[in-house]
Amino acid sequence: MHWSPRRERFRALLSSDRCYHPGSVYDAISARIAEDLGFEIGMFAGSTGSLSVIGSPDLITLTLTEFAQQAYRINRAGGLPLMVDADHGYGNALNVKRTVEELESAGVAALTIEDTALPQPFGTLGTTRLIPVAEGVGKMKAALAGRQDPALVVIGRTSAVQVNGVEDAIARARAYEAAGVDALFFVGIKARAELEAIRAAVRLPLMLGGTPAALRDPAWLAGNGVRVALLGHQPISAAIQATYATLKAIREGADPDSLPGLAPPDLMRRVTREAEHRRWQEDWLAG
Repeated sequence: MHWSPRRERFRALLSSDRCYHPGSVYDAISARIAEDLGFEIGMFAGSTGSLSVIGSPDLITLTLTEFAQQAYRINRAGGLPLMVDADHGYGNALNVKRTVEELESAGVAALTIEDTALPQPFGTLGTTRLIPVAEGVGKMKAALAGRQDPALVVIGRTSAVQVNGVEDAIARARAYEAAGVDALFFVGIKARAELEAIRAAVRLPLMLGGTPAALRDPAWLAGNGVRVALLGHQPISAAIQATYATLKAIREGADPDSLPGLAPPDLMRRVTREAEHRRWQEDWLAG
């Protein structure tokens, strides 16, 4: 497949004057639903990857191969530009380069590389630590070196606001901007003053991982350079709850023909693209 057009659409969104909320997706069907509902961007996180692929919490036990394979499944299901959370790049700067190569091949439109010390180092449970700025810069440069399609968006991500404070976040943002990344992704911003200080220090498009209620004014976010603001990953949580409730009801003897909350046939036909498959059957198998 040729993935550049959806990457160019993602770049056009970054160049706009709006703030977009991506649809949180985790498999082929969820990506199609998000696209059908008009979401401009899909977001595939490491946490939803861990849940959907290996059924585990987000403890960085999912492998790059598993994550990239699931990203490819999501991408081939439709045309939604997909942004992914590539965590720490699955290792050092050399691993980051390989991560970018694999995710680019899987069709992602944009990816984040973060400066958190991951996986959790021995003896540091309960704390979040960041790698040194110089190491973070090395990872950003490696990510850019791994990019083959210039349309792919490489995003520098940091949790420095909540770990070390706004001043350190600004220092890291400036360093990653100087390294050449296309955008900056911040986790842990809670107050308007924090975002305003960051916006005054850097000029790249901004993204927020988790947007508290106090910051959910789209016009204000857009005016402060935020182009993508995540609202959480509720769809996979809702799917888990619905699956649990349905299986529990069946196990307890409920009538399978009268279970609540099931997708109606027309929705099932739409998300599976049944009409296309029927047409292909008629064209190629009817004889």
